[in-house]
Amino acid sequence: MGSGTQTWSEFTIPLAQWIAHQGYHLLTGGGQGVMQCASEAFCQVEDRAGLCLGIIPTESDPEYGYVAEPDYPNPWVELPILSPLGRFTGTDKEQLSRNHINILTSNLIVALPGSKGTRNEVELALSYRKPVVLFGTTTAFEDFPSQVKQSDSLTDIVNFIKETLTVDWKQSHVLGNQNNIQ
Repeated sequence: MGSGTQTWSEFTIPLAQWIAHQGYHLLTGGGQGVMQCASEAFCQVEDRAGLCLGIIPTESDPEYGYVAEPDYPNPWVELPILSPLGRFTGTDKEQLSRNHINILTSNLIVALPGSKGTRNEVELALSYRKPVVLFGTTTAFEDFPSQVKQSDSLTDIVNFIKETLTVDWKQSHVLGNQNNIQ
């Protein structure tokens, strides 16, 4: 999760490439900024097993019902998932938006710097008890919930992912479910 306008490429690219090399799926909001930068870096990894998914906001169209909003999905999204739920407007913390799908579909959330939509996703992750970590400079997360772990080290983020997915994998197999890593 992250900014729809800035790429934060120094964090986004190495993280997306690491995710691709691990064989995981990448799920973003399918837009510009961090989302496009991550999608491109992920898709450029050759022989990867995972897919690049995007939860796409839509608008009503009299002829086709719902269509993707302009500039969605970015050209790197391999599996666009259209949602009638729009983008988070920032007026109501509990607003139903595609952010709910982003969070509920993911096994864990790595939030890169962003604004109100990214902050909402972090708050939703806490509400839904999803593992979440902030990846970027400390100053980029001043308005974010303080109880969320934050680091500017890819090694720290990778360790968080490995530890979290190991626990999730064990729990899902004890319950007899398949683990869907995103």
